[in-house]
Amino acid sequence: MSTPRSVVLERIAYTLAAPVLAAAPNLDPTGAVNTVALLAGAVGVGSSVLAVTSGEGTGRKLIRWSPVTLAAAVDVAAQFTPGWGWDAVLAAGWAAAGLFVLPFSRSARRRFRPALGYTPAPQLQPAPEPAATVVPDDGADHFTREVRLLWERAGMPGRTVVVKTVPHPGMEHDLTMLLRASEPGRPISGLSEAAVAAAFGIGERDVTFAPVTQVSGRQGGPGWLEVHLTPDEAVRRRKAPTDQEWWADAIGADAIPGSVFVRKVRNSERGVTYWTAHMPDSMGEPRMNLPALCKALGASYEDGTVFVTLDGPDILVSVWDTSPLAKVYPATRELLTPDAEGRWVTGYLTNGQPARNRVFTDRGAAHGLYVAPSGGGKTQLMALAVAADALYGAVVWLATQAPDEKTRALGEHINRQGAGSLYMIRALRATLALMEIRAEMVWADGELHDWSPDLQGCPYSPLSLYLDEFLSAARDGEYGADIMDLAEQVSVKGRKYAIGEKVAGQSIFVQDGFTQLLCENLRENCIPVVLKVAAKKVAGMFKDLGIAPDDIPDPLPRSFSKAEAGRIERIMKGEPEPAASSNTGGAGWIVENKKPETLRTLYMDFSKDISHLFPDKIMELTAHEIRELQARDLWFDWNEPPRPGEFGPEPDDDEDDDGDAPKSKGKRRSPGTKPGPRRDTVTSPRQALEAIKNLTNA
Repeated sequence: MSTPRSVVLERIAYTLAAPVLAAAPNLDPTGAVNTVALLAGAVGVGSSVLAVTSGEGTGRKLIRWSPVTLAAAVDVAAQFTPGWGWDAVLAAGWAAAGLFVLPFSRSARRRFRPALGYTPAPQLQPAPEPAATVVPDDGADHFTREVRLLWERAGMPGRTVVVKTVPHPGMEHDLTMLLRASEPGRPISGLSEAAVAAAFGIGERDVTFAPVTQVSGRQGGPGWLEVHLTPDEAVRRRKAPTDQEWWADAIGADAIPGSVFVRKVRNSERGVTYWTAHMPDSMGEPRMNLPALCKALGASYEDGTVFVTLDGPDILVSVWDTSPLAKVYPATRELLTPDAEGRWVTGYLTNGQPARNRVFTDRGAAHGLYVAPSGGGKTQLMALAVAADALYGAVVWLATQAPDEKTRALGEHINRQGAGSLYMIRALRATLALMEIRAEMVWADGELHDWSPDLQGCPYSPLSLYLDEFLSAARDGEYGADIMDLAEQVSVKGRKYAIGEKVAGQSIFVQDGFTQLLCENLRENCIPVVLKVAAKKVAGMFKDLGIAPDDIPDPLPRSFSKAEAGRIERIMKGEPEPAASSNTGGAGWIVENKKPETLRTLYMDFSKDISHLFPDKIMELTAHEIRELQARDLWFDWNEPPRPGEFGPEPDDDEDDDGDAPKSKGKRRSPGTKPGPRRDTVTSPRQALEAIKNLTNA
């Protein structure tokens, strides 16, 4: 705190005058200094007498003249005291009294008497507020007048005035307030939700602004603003929201930003709840955050119970009580029987919709591509397709690389079934020959036609050739190259002659044995089904299937069974964890319309009789087709050992007289095969290694 200048000067004067006052009467009583002190004292005494006789300011005048009056008294007393000690004491007492009382400084003000030595710090004065606009009495109701008082108390935020307020029915604190700029012709600016919330003592999130449109009898535009204050509504919305409010707060804010709730449908029989929503036109394509969506729905991302289906701007969220991928859907003859469009039920999508495959397309017979690792449900899926083709009336051949129980069971209900690379190449040779035979078979109208399911008078039945574990057979050192070459030829034109080629394997990658042409032909003329692919291969496999990057699905969970509770208790007791349930067989994707859909295939129980899933009659080739195949040495028991000359010229047993190596007798090809099969074609690193071993006799 700074000390006033008058106080400082007065204290200095007392301090300097005290020694002079003690010494002057003792050094020279008649001297000039002592005479001046006595005269000053006389003036002080006279002034004090006048102050007593006057009627105004007596006390203040007596205090002001007290220093000189008391100085004269000290001077006179000093002349009669013995020694310098008492003179010094009297002078010091006079000075101390003056320093403490400060007669001149304190008597200078009448009403304000600051404490000794204290001066308040200077305060910044706020800028003068503009004069509040006086709103004339417009006959507003009591509620509006009360709100105006609160608004004026807050300083008229945003330089606005309250025109009207309307309370919300059933809500104690909720209201709608109509504001306008206090200055006509000026837009409302600088008004924030925080300023409004502070004026009424509510949360900032409970304040919303809305524009005001012009109506009859009232202006609108930027000079007007409608403000909604809804603290009670916010409490109700948090505690008991409607479905639409819950969606907007929990889903539309983060999981599917901008989405608008449409309806909620519960199907108790199937154990699923459907939420439908749509995206406004201005929001574009939906952006999905599946983990956030599962969290908002109270489900685990790993359980496989939440699935999303997009149809343009429309959104369907399916929330299952139990994952549909963990359910078992028994195969029935009704589901496997193709309809008039050639479609049959392969399984069920996650939204509960049937997933359908087909036995023919608008371009002819349908091919097939089934991909799954070992134990992924590939043979089960292939068995469903075999039954569907048989029920359609097709001749079915099944060739697999290695025999197993399921394929043998299927062989009892189809025309031909066998195992091994030799069996597969013989089936492919016969199929390729059938293309030549059927191209010359006359239809009922006496003409030749490419096969179509809509045309009448076809002289032959459709043929479905199944090649199980195809890539393993294509890697066979003796027949692999021919198998790949023949399969490629069948995929190109087989559909024209009602021949569908169905390939099942663990991969569709070219580097694993497929040729690019075979992969493209199968993909374009079938509905591929991919089951239980390893997470790291999902992106690459669907990319090779022609799926756009944005449509590539996320990998499936390792299990669809919920984790058992009580893990902490088991740890504390030292008990082992229960075995994980491997229940993902038959779960995967069906790829139609270039967009994969998650499904669970039907289940064919091979531990029981499966004859009820197949027709009573097994379809066979026509007598004409069999005679033509026999003429080409292609119709016999394909399980026989290789026949002499079946795959090329046989070497001579004896050497020539000159000791030369045996000479070829000339190559004999079986009818229906392509000249010069590409046995030396290398389509994979493994085939390259086999070729090197053959060259080096390793």
